[in-house]
Amino acid sequence: MKYRILGKTSLRVSEIGFGTWQLANDPGFWIGADPNESLKCLHKYRETGGNFIDTAWIYGFSEKNPDSHPSEELIGRFLKETNSRDEFVIATKIPPKNMKWPAWQGIPISAVFPNDHIEKCVNDSLKSLGVDSIDLVQFHVWQDEFANDDGWKETIKTITKDGKVKNWGISINDYQPTNCLKTLDTGLISTVQCIFNIFHQKPTEQLFKYVKDNNIGFIARVSLDEGGLSGGFTIDTVFQEGDFRGYYFTKNRLVELVSRIDKLKELLSDEVRTLAELSFRFILSFKEVSVVLSGMSKISHVEDNAGYSDGRLLSDDVVDKLKLHAWERNFYPDVDPAMKNTNYLEK
Repeated sequence: MKYRILGKTSLRVSEIGFGTWQLANDPGFWIGADPNESLKCLHKYRETGGNFIDTAWIYGFSEKNPDSHPSEELIGRFLKETNSRDEFVIATKIPPKNMKWPAWQGIPISAVFPNDHIEKCVNDSLKSLGVDSIDLVQFHVWQDEFANDDGWKETIKTITKDGKVKNWGISINDYQPTNCLKTLDTGLISTVQCIFNIFHQKPTEQLFKYVKDNNIGFIARVSLDEGGLSGGFTIDTVFQEGDFRGYYFTKNRLVELVSRIDKLKELLSDEVRTLAELSFRFILSFKEVSVVLSGMSKISHVEDNAGYSDGRLLSDDVVDKLKLHAWERNFYPDVDPAMKNTNYLEK
């Protein structure tokens, strides 16, 4: 496993990070995870040299059991059983109090991240993870207009001074990679987490220059486009009830996805044999990227993904060819009509 520096945090993180939403058996999103298998995956990840675990207060949350945070708790169990807290960089996220994803335009930060909510969620996560301090806490949604508010700024300064959180970040709204630049100018945010993959390449247009010039850590998420870039879907793929990909990849979208995947397969060779490898190596070929997250629920996934962190990057020629495969789309307003008024997809 190779390592990179996470921006101005100065933390040394493995190039492949462990995303943990899928571990939580989150109703309506990711289902079918086996806690014992998940623990085995975390053990295997440790064996490969992986050291960056990304979770969230909301992963697995249920109103029936509001004091439980399943993903964080499983990670806490792993850290305790292995006595390995000092080996890992742990990142989590604070959910919006109004539970709106993405952060809708025009809704004030007082309804999204009031000061007491920030403090409560940090304390909850500390307890769930079983740790004294969290390396990175990220706001799980964002609007750049929040930069004008002083409340959250003073709150995170106090929490940092108390030693509960070492660094702060933003998990940017899907497909809005520049909806954070004014906030980054405050100097209080050390990292951004953003969708970046072969299909969604907009971060390269403005955000990459900013993070490079200002030493901001960049965490790439949705590296395989919710599984679309794995090459495992066909036009006849049917998702389990409760798997959100059932409405993310509708029948018509599967048809277009498969067509695009077939074209990507033409770039495979003895050098890069699978679409997953092509996808990971594409992301890692950008020096602005600090770590690539992958949701791994099988040991074979951990082994394969860790293997892509070997220092071998794609040639400039292949990267240039992959730039032609960008596929910007905005599926979410079809799911929730209210999002049509949020300017959800950057133009």
